[in-house]
Amino acid sequence: MASSRSAALAPIEHIGRSILLLRGQRVILDRDLAALYGVPTKALNQAVKRNAERFPEDLMFRLSPIETEALNRSQIVTGHQKHRDPRFPPYAFTEHGAIMAATILSSPRAVEMSLYVIRAFVRLRELLASNTALARKLDELERKYQHHDDAIKAILSAIRELMNPPQPKRRPIGFTADLSEKS
Repeated sequence: MASSRSAALAPIEHIGRSILLLRGQRVILDRDLAALYGVPTKALNQAVKRNAERFPEDLMFRLSPIETEALNRSQIVTGHQKHRDPRFPPYAFTEHGAIMAATILSSPRAVEMSLYVIRAFVRLRELLASNTALARKLDELERKYQHHDDAIKAILSAIRELMNPPQPKRRPIGFTADLSEKS
């Protein structure tokens, strides 16, 4: 029963909407992760600072002021950063960083929700992979049938020419001199 309750609290689609693409990586911001894990953002960030050795740059990074400003202007996160101290831009956690954050939090909800976070990242990766495979297949079909289009056009052109046979050459009436023999 607890798993169905938590599924209702944080469906994978909801978590998927919290995943952003920053610096070429799929990440989830500290405030969204804290909300999922049922702890205040400040508590999450304090736990991360206490365990800084567990969060190298490939698991977590702090947003630059420019990235923070761009996120604040976007529709996805409008207003969420309004009460945050501007000296401390948010942290962005990669998939593995989000899992590591669950291990340092003592909240039972954090452990439970980490499974949903993993599933959301996996689902997003599967969607991207299926789109890539589909795009590859379409490119292959285009290349394969591009030559067919040229061949079909040539056949249609030949058929049109056969449908309109050239007018037979008529012999002119009377005497005509060949003008090309003039020198």
